[in-house]
Amino acid sequence: MPEYNINWFFKNRKLREIPVDKEKTKKSLEIAKIKLDEAKKLFSSEFFNNVVLSAYTSMFHSARALLYSKGVQEKSHYATYFYIKEKFSGKIPKNLVTSFNNYRDIRHELLYGYCNLEEKDAQNAILDAEDFLDKVKEILEND
Repeated sequence: MPEYNINWFFKNRKLREIPVDKEKTKKSLEIAKIKLDEAKKLFSSEFFNNVVLSAYTSMFHSARALLYSKGVQEKSHYATYFYIKEKFSGKIPKNLVTSFNNYRDIRHELLYGYCNLEEKDAQNAILDAEDFLDKVKEILEND
């Protein structure tokens, strides 16, 4: 397994430099909000696995907004997490960055394996996605 650093992700085209794109940043934030709302609707129907998928997708699009604001395009969910962890560790609480990565792993299990999540898991995912989106909006407003 390679030793990952930001340069490795760029060299292997998992991250690419692009022009800063305010429109893509804005669109990703809109998608993040839609996915968060979707997670809340799914929660009321007790589709807890899908709640977590939608909450993670919200977090992913929030993270993409940050990347677009810095002129970076992702080609990997793990690369996105790694970039956020490396470049925004002082601005996003560590517990939210860790949650983002944990939900990335759970998403993979839900899509390609088996996972049966409970109500509490779904509640936590929604709360984390809300906090993550709020923090990203705050960062973007202050940049």
